[in-house]
Amino acid sequence: MPDSCEMTHELLYGLVAFAFVSSATPGPNNMMLMASGANFGFRRTVPHMFGIGLGFAFMIFLVGMGLIQVFDYWPVSHTILKVVSVAYMLWLAWKIANAAPPEKSDVTGTPMTFLQAAAFQWVNPKAWTMALTAIAIYAPDRATWSIFVVALVFGLVNFPSVSIWTVLGQELRRLLKSPASLRAFNWTMAALLVLSLYPVLLPSAG
Repeated sequence: MPDSCEMTHELLYGLVAFAFVSSATPGPNNMMLMASGANFGFRRTVPHMFGIGLGFAFMIFLVGMGLIQVFDYWPVSHTILKVVSVAYMLWLAWKIANAAPPEKSDVTGTPMTFLQAAAFQWVNPKAWTMALTAIAIYAPDRATWSIFVVALVFGLVNFPSVSIWTVLGQELRRLLKSPASLRAFNWTMAALLVLSLYPVLLPSAG
């Protein structure tokens, strides 16, 4: 058992690095946070950020505790998840592209809520890839404690990681002074969100 504990400590640094890099690199969550930062500012996007971090940590825990076995027992569920994910993300891209400029007096758009962001993780292809990879590498024994540690690390690392994108969006807002420039930015973010689906739509290598 000492060897197992030692391995756990050695892997912890790798887990933290993996959590940071995978959380901070471009993906659906970060594209939406950048757009939210530009449209609504940092403070109003905080619930969205917390929803991502805590929602994804909860997702990792459930996946590690056995939810992933659903794909083994019911292979068609993988296809269903892909279809639902693509459809929902296309709808989100449409919403981002058509977000109303904040200068307008009749703005009805609102940032994503905590619960909406948490629920989105279940149809986020990148989140599924991250969760499956994290469990396979850092909790291969599927022990409850190991799974909890992986989920906890992601929960702690995720918020400062994704904050980078919200701050970037907020800073870009200073440059988006006209409704036309903000509209162009929103369409660009929507296009990047759609492009992030490319790996999902690729046929598996077999």
